[in-house]
Amino acid sequence: MGVSVRRGSHQDNPGESIKEPERTQDHSLPVFAGGQHFFEYLLVVSLKKKRSGDDYEPTITYQFPKRENLLRGQQEEEERLLKAIPLFCFPDGNEWASLTEYPRETFSFVLTNVDGSRKIGYCRRLLPAGPGPRLPKVYCIISCIGSFGLFSKILDEVEKRHQISMAVIYPFMQGLREAAFPAPGKTVTLKSFIPDSGTEFISLTRPLDSHLEHVDFSSLLHCLHFEQIIQIFASAVLERKIIFLADGLSTLSQCIHAAAALLYPFSWAHTYIPVVPESLLATVCCPTPFMVGVQMRFRQEVMDSPMEEVLLVDLCKGTFLLSVGDEKDILPPKLQDDILSSLGQGINELKTAEQINEHVSGPFVKFFVKTVGHYASYIKWEANGQGRFQERSFCKALTSKTNRRFVKKFVKTQLFSLFIQEAEKSKNSPAGYFQQKILEYEEQKKQKKSKEKTVR
Repeated sequence: MGVSVRRGSHQDNPGESIKEPERTQDHSLPVFAGGQHFFEYLLVVSLKKKRSGDDYEPTITYQFPKRENLLRGQQEEEERLLKAIPLFCFPDGNEWASLTEYPRETFSFVLTNVDGSRKIGYCRRLLPAGPGPRLPKVYCIISCIGSFGLFSKILDEVEKRHQISMAVIYPFMQGLREAAFPAPGKTVTLKSFIPDSGTEFISLTRPLDSHLEHVDFSSLLHCLHFEQIIQIFASAVLERKIIFLADGLSTLSQCIHAAAALLYPFSWAHTYIPVVPESLLATVCCPTPFMVGVQMRFRQEVMDSPMEEVLLVDLCKGTFLLSVGDEKDILPPKLQDDILSSLGQGINELKTAEQINEHVSGPFVKFFVKTVGHYASYIKWEANGQGRFQERSFCKALTSKTNRRFVKKFVKTQLFSLFIQEAEKSKNSPAGYFQQKILEYEEQKKQKKSKEKTVR
């Protein structure tokens, strides 16, 4: 998602609009299915001293919009949400001291509802402007839309306004809330007034190919070698337990999002916590699959926890502290070599984040195209329009023994099951990025066959 800013004249002063009303009327929860709203809440979370002791407690000190007239179920959901958020904005525990310098951090967390739907918290942690030692605060935007780059840029705009006054943030966020989330390749322009600067027109452009807009692979490439990234991918494909360790919240957040994004077109459906709060460290003892990030300061607690078959990744040193031992043998050798070869080609010539994302994601998408891209041909359609996936025939269709051995394991995962359940619902599958890559691959195979015939 790109952003550009152009200024209007100082005369474009909307005057009263920078004063925030005491209470914003909002009678119903927004519908996100069609991307109608950018976000659900903007919150400021600050550290407040507890009544007893020297510890601090993260507390919501600003909320936009404030909701009224909610139904009981909606109110209970909101209370649960607002209770959990401060914990994830300050996952490092409650021992804090006032600071004069603090590097800003941009990170995110994911909250899963009872129905399996997810809300994403996009956070910017920084030191408020002012003289003397002070405590950091967090600006947190809650949204159902997965677009890390987009919200990082929106947080830039929030931070710019926070340096002036909270009152200047309100009209910007109100304008954003009223704007429709743009379709891929489209732009939305917001008009926003800043005192002493005049009116700005902020353009947010969504990339044409939106399947990677929520991720940035740069951190993962900076921390790990290609071989290690492939082994993490292999562990995730078989839905194993994966823990990432790092000092910075930004590094943890970006690397875990990148690891999950490698699974496209499949979605990780198990426990997924980009930065685990101190109070939830027992998650690493969970017997079910998980993908979590833990700050390095809690490394010993993690190492001392009773864990079975886990891949523990140290992002600071670029090493595996714990592993199952078979990570190099999970994927078919020939396809694993293809991924490694593709990742290494021309990596140093890439300049933009979009180019890096496409370069890293491409070989993993191609891996799935080669192993399971024929799935649509093995869905048998009944008269009532319901599809039935023919698993045995699907696996037998693979001519390579090593590919077939891998796919027989993969079809038993929740990753694959959820994907197939969606495919069985409609005969006309959406022409998404994965479908496009399958068609390109089929076309290449046809051309190769016709060339071979010509040579004969």
